[in-house]
Amino acid sequence: MLMRKVPGFVPASPWGLRLPQKFLFLLFLSGLVTLCFGALFLLPHSSRLKRLFLAPRTQQPGLEVVAEIAGHAPAREQEPPPNPAPAAPAPGEDDPSSRASPRRRKGGLRRTRPTGPREEATAARGNSIPASRPGDEGISFHFDFNAFRSRLRHPVLGMRADESQEPQSRVRAQREKVKEMMQFAWQSYKRYAMGKNELRPLTKDGYEGNMFGGLSGATVIDSLDTLYLMELKEEFQEAKAWVEESFHLNVSGEASLFEVNIRYIGGLLSAFYLTGEEVFRIKAIRLGEKLLPAFNTPTGIPKGVVSFKSGSWGWATAGSSSILAEFGSLHLEFLHLTELSGNQVFAEKVRNIRKVLRKIEKPFGLYPNFLSPVSGNWVQHHVSVGGLGDSFYEYLIKSWLMSGKTDMEAKNMYYEALEAIETYLLNVSPGGLTYIAEWRGGILDHKMGHLACFSGGMIALGAEDAKEEKRAHYRELAAQITKTCHESYARSDTKLGPEAFWFNSGREAVATQLSESYYILRPEVVESYMYLWRQTHNPIYREWGWEVVLALEKYCRTEAGFSGIQDVYSSTPSHDNKQQSFFLAETLKYLYLLFSEDDLLSLEDWVFNTEAHPLPVNHSDSSGRAWGRH
Repeated sequence: MLMRKVPGFVPASPWGLRLPQKFLFLLFLSGLVTLCFGALFLLPHSSRLKRLFLAPRTQQPGLEVVAEIAGHAPAREQEPPPNPAPAAPAPGEDDPSSRASPRRRKGGLRRTRPTGPREEATAARGNSIPASRPGDEGISFHFDFNAFRSRLRHPVLGMRADESQEPQSRVRAQREKVKEMMQFAWQSYKRYAMGKNELRPLTKDGYEGNMFGGLSGATVIDSLDTLYLMELKEEFQEAKAWVEESFHLNVSGEASLFEVNIRYIGGLLSAFYLTGEEVFRIKAIRLGEKLLPAFNTPTGIPKGVVSFKSGSWGWATAGSSSILAEFGSLHLEFLHLTELSGNQVFAEKVRNIRKVLRKIEKPFGLYPNFLSPVSGNWVQHHVSVGGLGDSFYEYLIKSWLMSGKTDMEAKNMYYEALEAIETYLLNVSPGGLTYIAEWRGGILDHKMGHLACFSGGMIALGAEDAKEEKRAHYRELAAQITKTCHESYARSDTKLGPEAFWFNSGREAVATQLSESYYILRPEVVESYMYLWRQTHNPIYREWGWEVVLALEKYCRTEAGFSGIQDVYSSTPSHDNKQQSFFLAETLKYLYLLFSEDDLLSLEDWVFNTEAHPLPVNHSDSSGRAWGRH
């Protein structure tokens, strides 16, 4: 309010205002100042102004708990981001100073708009994902890579055997042959499909598909640890350069939660643990954050498909069931995401899955394959150790092993499930072949899928920690199941196994229809060979593995890569024109390990996720709950 001078008015003060008028004027001024000061907080970037007036926080709330779970000291906001973990030597190199020069740019590499850490952090914030930030937290969180490597009980690449020893010559030649196959598969992919998800060798081009929500380079990510393991140094550097330059996470499609987790996150995690290269850790954490909306369900059981579109609820379809093998095969990777990021949310998500599964009633102790993420009830009583169920059981025993044998919940769940499987699904054919049937509400389908053939290796892996009176039994059971799966190969014209094989009408371990007679370069049978070899050193497993190598060379190798075949019972099979990324990640890796010494990726130090990506066993003395210690 403005006061005007009135003629004859005698001022009551130096300002010419009476006392009530002074009060009103001061009230106006104070309101104006308050309004202007408050407006500063509504301006863009007002948080910078707030820091001038608000007391600084020296530590992010709750980070102490996250650090305790991950087994690390809390990070502080005032501290600058730590230096990246020092890189391990390049494949086969002992001296870090002799590493190959960084970032090769060769003919097959695509270079598109760079996606740096800052851009990806912005994309992650757009999804409203809780994170362990100060600042750019997933990146600045400190993981002591040197301490981790010092706790390994064996060298990552093993001790080099004396190559002058004659008994090693044949095995060495076999191992080198597998290495040559990997090199050929990679070079073919690089030449015709670099950056695409998979190679189509007949048409000499790449294939993207719609399974990964717009993510590219599935074969690159899947190949990283295999290339490193086989000491294919130049090829590994090519793959690493592609990840640095061209692997972008700012996609907006709909993806399989399971496939992205086991291939991309698993591949990135293992590449980091093998090399210490920060790019792999950062990409894995950011991609893990993009998967979290899939868990936004009433039960916390994730949907099988997640939308990467910013702001999405995370469900791509309504009303569908979640699949046991898919939501049950997240535990290994998500615990390591917590370990490498300090973000507790990843471990919490998979612990909740365990909680739901422990609480729900299981028919005869069996786990059906379909569960409603809304009600938390089984949708139908179909049980399989093959497709739809397989890797759930695998992740139970491997969670126990990965935790340094402290995750008692995983151990108990595994052996309880195995007992139920043996009671209700295990059969012996009239010809003496042991197999695991499928169960549909009490009625058995007397068949095994190729996918179920991993179970021989799984049972062998878990035999050591069973009750003492059961150990020899489980070892024998593992050997018998693996023998049955070998028979499915031996009884085909190509010596490669069909997608599914039956035990009925006098026919055993063979497919009964063309729709089950194909082979898509699957790894499960050679996976079991590898585990049984490491446990028994029975030479039969190397003999069987070599049969697979010869069959792959004869029937699946083409001019421009390896391809699956449509009928294993035809000696002149048709190719399916697809070099699956898991062929490089799993099949060739397990064959290489089969013909290597046991300390190469020693099972004392590593577990393999269901895409054969090695993840380290927790040898830490910390008591972090993230590893399942209760």
